[in-house]
Amino acid sequence: MSGSTHAGASHAGGSQSTPAEQAESVDAKNWQDEANCLGVDPDLFFPERGASTREAKEVCRGCVVRLECLEYALSNGEKFGIWGGLSERERRRLRRQRALAARKVTA
Repeated sequence: MSGSTHAGASHAGGSQSTPAEQAESVDAKNWQDEANCLGVDPDLFFPERGASTREAKEVCRGCVVRLECLEYALSNGEKFGIWGGLSERERRRLRRQRALAARKVTA
């Protein structure tokens, strides 16, 4: 996100910032400017293992760029945090489903 940047605790993926802030540093598409998480505490999107993801997903639920955020995370192999309303586990499942669907198309 391009709004405020957040310094905070580090997670396994590096310095703490919201998904859109991380994406903006790499991607100039500016979808991040429309993200609901702009200015939200990044810790919300990187909960400790076993902690609730409900609040982060609620921020994502009505976001107009949720799909762009999710595709960014999938394309860039984001392994940590809530991106596009999905957790790491949910994104892995989606990647597997897409890979299986792609194999069926080519088979």
